[in-house]
Formats: sequence, C-alpha cells, structure tokens
Amino acid sequence: MRIFIRSVGELCVTAGVVLLLFVAYELWGTGAYTQAQQHKLGDELDRSWKASAGKVTTERVRLGHGLALIRIPRLGKSFHYVIIEGVSVADLRKGPGHYPGTAMPGQIGNFVVSGHRTTYLAPFNKLGDLRGGDKILIDTRAKQYVYKVTSTKVVQPSDVSVAAPVPERPRANPTKRLITLTTCNPKYSAAQRLIIFGQLISTTPRVKEAS
Repeated sequence: MRIFIRSVGELCVTAGVVLLLFVAYELWGTGAYTQAQQHKLGDELDRSWKASAGKVTTERVRLGHGLALIRIPRLGKSFHYVIIEGVSVADLRKGPGHYPGTAMPGQIGNFVVSGHRTTYLAPFNKLGDLRGGDKILIDTRAKQYVYKVTSTKVVQPSDVSVAAPVPERPRANPTKRLITLTTCNPKYSAAQRLIIFGQLISTTPRVKEAS
C-alpha cells in the first residue's frame, strides 16, 4: 500500500510539473514564435513597400502575409505589430489579423482586426486599458490612418454584428471610416469578446522609418 501511495504521489507531482511547463509555454514560450514571425513579416513588408514605391497598387495582400502596421500610443512605444491578412489559427499565431472581407485601412466601412490577449506574444493583452479619444495608428505603404477610440463593449463570441460595415447594424449602409479591434475577454478566457470601436480622424502621408 505504501508503494502504491508513493507511486501515485510521484505521478501526481510529475503531472503537476508537466502541467506547469505546458502553461508556461502557452503564456511565454509561444511568444518566441510570434516574435520571430513578426520580424520576418516586418522585413517582407518593408521590402514590398520599397519595391512598390511610387507605383499605383492595391492594398490587398495574400492570406497569411503582412498588410499594415498598428501602433497604439496608450499602450507604449513598444506596441508595434504587423497586421496579418487573415484570422485563421495559423494567422493569429503570427500577430493581429485582419478579417478578410471587411474594409481595408482608411476605406469607408469597418476595418476589423483581431488578436490574442494572453498567448503568442499577447498583442492585445492591454486592450482593456484603452479609453475614449485614444489613438490607433495604422500605417500602410503610402499613408498613415489615425483612428480615435469612440467606445468599448463586451459581447458574446456569437455576436458577429460588431464586424458589420456599420457595427451592430448589419443591414445599414456604411458612410464612415471605422475600425474595430476584438480580443478574448476576460484574460485567460474565451467566454466573451472585448470590442474596441474607433473612427478615422485623419490621414497623412506615411513617414518612412529610418533604416
């Protein structure tokens, strides 16, 4: 009996250690993968933009590739991510993803972007810190679009109306240039979705970063 109890105890300890290692990997280890992908996509995006400088091109890109850059001053200078075209599991492991079929940056309609809140570098971890009036900067090849946060909301995962051209009004025709950021809520749970709504307030030529 003592041997049995000791064996069960050792198995429980081993299982506990394995579980802790798995949780540690999910929270921090996955970030290394995303960081590497962000560097790769950033380099590819920079080369693509330089190659097409001065040319008339569309902003559409292939799924899984970089579309634009997102920065949010409220979240600090280190908040700087490549937005991926696509929101599949594989896409969101690379960084924030743009919902195909929704508006492109600066267009009339709703530019919808989703991102992880706790794993894979957790780009949207502090999205709940945003307040009305905060700026969301979206850089494309030639322009920078500045959106202003207008409101926040928590919804059920089944509520897809927030991604409509006019958020929460699926049948309405869009007349404004909007942005919607989505992520899981609360942290460490997928029970709900945290939604950040914003509206375009200015468009300027993109300032090229020094190489």
